[in-house]
Amino acid sequence: MKFKFLEHTADVKFQAFGNSLEEVFVNSAMALKKTIIGEEKIKVKESEEKRVESKGEDIEALLYDFLEEFLYLLDAEDFLISKIKELEINEKNLTLKAVISGGKASNYNFTNDVKAITFNGMFVKKARDKWVAQVVLDV
Repeated sequence: MKFKFLEHTADVKFQAFGNSLEEVFVNSAMALKKTIIGEEKIKVKESEEKRVESKGEDIEALLYDFLEEFLYLLDAEDFLISKIKELEINEKNLTLKAVISGGKASNYNFTNDVKAITFNGMFVKKARDKWVAQVVLDV
């Protein structure tokens, strides 16, 4: 399982999993995408590519900035992510670079409105040989 949704009183809470830090970031972005499009079986066409760069003061801030970038692209550029084609994280500098594909959000009907990524309950940690991240989305 790449991610799972958890009980939360008012917002959306998920945990994402991965064998690497990059994989847990990708799966976190896919959980955000699923939250945005809802339970609908929407297949977002890969009609456009974008480059994304993020920076953080710690690993949680890096994940926050990375996910916040997708909300910015959705609101400011009408861009809805389809998938992450490349992702490189520099753990020393706490930076990342990604190439993502997607299409015009206005081409799709979805009803969930994710207002913000929050730091509430957020963590990114390595447990044994796996990575896990937890995020709460303000909806």
